[in-house]
Amino acid sequence: MEILTGNFSETQQLGQSLGALLQPGDVLLVSGDLGAGKTTFIQGLAAGMGVQAQVTSPTFTIIHEYQGSSFPLYHIDAYRLERADEINELGLEEYFYGDGVTAVEWAEKIKEWLPPDYLYVKLEKMSSHPEQRRIQIGERGSGSYAGLIEELKQICRS
Repeated sequence: MEILTGNFSETQQLGQSLGALLQPGDVLLVSGDLGAGKTTFIQGLAAGMGVQAQVTSPTFTIIHEYQGSSFPLYHIDAYRLERADEINELGLEEYFYGDGVTAVEWAEKIKEWLPPDYLYVKLEKMSSHPEQRRIQIGERGSGSYAGLIEELKQICRS
């Protein structure tokens, strides 16, 4: 599915709509160039999950954990990860197969550690309109996210 958002608020609203549909064990890979709106989207995602805390980029801490209304959100930023030993020390399996939702920025840095099934969200800045974003949402793996994507499409149409 592909959606154009006109500003940061619309990008957050899309994230919020998706966040309301997520369940424990769901994994999202959020990609885009620097400044594409990855953290903005995840802020909306967190709001949809009932997170009350201020969501910020975990660039230097690698992982931020937030408590949602029913289960946690694990926000991982793999941008600074370079060595296999430092990635292994994070215990990513506990997040990917745990009791919460995991959203990963810069997931290409940890591709060997990713689970086989996940949602992906790709954000792209539109050169003609600085606040506008083209957002693609899809899935990889067994098709277990097909129903969720259909629900999101219905929400976006209404």
